Amino acid sequence: MGVLFDYFAAPDHDAAATTIDLDGGPAEASFPTVALKGLDPFVQLGTLESLLTGADYDTVIERDLAPVAMADDGARLVVALTEELSAGLSDADEARLREVAEPWSRTEEFGGQADPADLVAVLTELAELARTATTRGDRLYCWACV
Repeated sequence: MGVLFDYFAAPDHDAAATTIDLDGGPAEASFPTVALKGLDPFVQLGTLESLLTGADYDTVIERDLAPVAMADDGARLVVALTEELSAGLSDADEARLREVAEPWSRTEEFGGQADPADLVAVLTELAELARTATTRGDRLYCWACV
């Protein structure tokens, strides 16, 4: 089984941290959630943030996605996503998401084999989640379980 990554919106770090021990992840706590098995918040979403915002990738990955909760020696983890990524997703319209999906699909992390149309669907879900977070005054987080 691969790593499970659930992206979700929560009001703050304390609320997000409560999901660490939930077998069903943040959805079990009724947080707005997008489940994306295998799409990591560090490298793949770092590349996405760079493409969406125009920020240099090295600058993006230097931003620390500090854990807000960790269990089982890191086998379960909750991290806050960057405000820059959240804003980039929230502000992106469908045309921008399609534009970003093409170069993102060709990155090394996808083995250069990802279907841009599939990534547009993923980006659309993430953008909707980011808009929900913005509307509610929430932040975006990732719950990871190995």
